[in-house]
Amino acid sequence: MAQDPRIDAYIAKATPFAQPILTYLRALVHAVIPEAGEDIKWGMPCLTYKGKNLAGMAAFKAHCSFGVHGDGRAIEGMGQYGKIHTMDDLPGDVTIVTALLAAKGRIDSTGTALKIASKPKVAKPEIPMPADFASELDRLQGARDKFDAFAPSHRREYLEWITEAKRPETRAKRISEAGAWIAEGKRRNWKYENC
Repeated sequence: MAQDPRIDAYIAKATPFAQPILTYLRALVHAVIPEAGEDIKWGMPCLTYKGKNLAGMAAFKAHCSFGVHGDGRAIEGMGQYGKIHTMDDLPGDVTIVTALLAAKGRIDSTGTALKIASKPKVAKPEIPMPADFASELDRLQGARDKFDAFAPSHRREYLEWITEAKRPETRAKRISEAGAWIAEGKRRNWKYENC
């Protein structure tokens, strides 16, 4: 197995608790799949098979994470096995080996890693134009045309912002600000566009 010196450096730079965990996981992957390759992807060690992502690991300040690609059991941002603080937090080798062999099999049979199906997109219900907001746009020259020219998502941002106001004075202030911004051709979150 050819070890990538960038992964050596990543492990050496990790906090002391994480170093033995990452070293162990790396060795386990190579023991199970000797032809596994190594790379750095998204700034973290990635173990590959036939050039496809097989598993990834990462070290953070207080925990590590490890995940086998395409397994579909990932805990939000933590791989399949949650936050790993010590070697005792790892599941048994059989669990990891089974997941690795399954991922290898998916790559062998399909030529690519399994992609987790995304949830079908559901169209959000249309937000009706409030009469007071429509009056403000009609009052300001060209504001209504500029609002209508915005992408649906940008129109929705304004409509949500206005209709979510709880107090009448907050709603009135938002309508006034929105009208001025729209008259200038600015989208709802224009302040953050160049951050």
